[in-house]
Amino acid sequence: MAQFTLPKNSKVRKGRHFPVKPGAKQVQRFKIYRWSPDDGQNPRTDTYELDMGACGPMVLDALIKIKNEIDPTLTFRRSCREGICGSCAMNIDGTNTLACLKACDDVKGDVAIYPLPHMPVVKDLVPDMTHFYAQYASIKPWIRTQSTAAPDTERRQSEEDRAKLDGLYECILCACCSTACPSYWWNGDRYLGPAILLQAYRWIVDSRDEDTGERLDNLEDPFRLYRCHTIMNCTRTCPKGLNPAKAIAEIKKLMLERRGV
Repeated sequence: MAQFTLPKNSKVRKGRHFPVKPGAKQVQRFKIYRWSPDDGQNPRTDTYELDMGACGPMVLDALIKIKNEIDPTLTFRRSCREGICGSCAMNIDGTNTLACLKACDDVKGDVAIYPLPHMPVVKDLVPDMTHFYAQYASIKPWIRTQSTAAPDTERRQSEEDRAKLDGLYECILCACCSTACPSYWWNGDRYLGPAILLQAYRWIVDSRDEDTGERLDNLEDPFRLYRCHTIMNCTRTCPKGLNPAKAIAEIKKLMLERRGV
């Protein structure tokens, strides 16, 4: 039987332990991935104990408390705290989600927190999103028209056409779905992934856009679109309750329709 081992410099070791002060009654432990490019050390998991009676209910509240009161070296992204910006996307209890929307009470036992999987790590819980955003830019995510002059008024839509954007425009580009997709793990250099393809469909289906043909041409590639195998991890993990797999299927249907199949 084949045996595989990680390179020595990538093995995650046991890190420091920060116990809670005596007298705490609602104790919860957080095991957090730590790595810095500056110290030459292997990644580690540090354990922090918190009195949840003096902490907010969400995982992001716990991370902020740890950084403010226990360990200021802990690094993570966050902004809105309302599930709108997508900054605090990370892997919590084995699932990609937003720390601001994940309740600590939803986790039984220790709360394991890691950066989004299969992305280079900048530091601690901060993934490198450079490639992800470059893929987003490649679909030209704005209204493109064939006419040279801008209209004198806004570009209007019927209520029916506007309704087609529901379930698409809400995407916040947190990358939870793409980094949960095995096809994206294997072919992330060429496969756009569920988040970007959902965004692509959002512009394809927009009645105000006049560049549908070129948008479909841009996706007509064995890797950019067709690496999706409908595993459905993307839909299961989306913290906004969206369905990227359906958007990808709709793009494939449009591809067949224009071929006359």
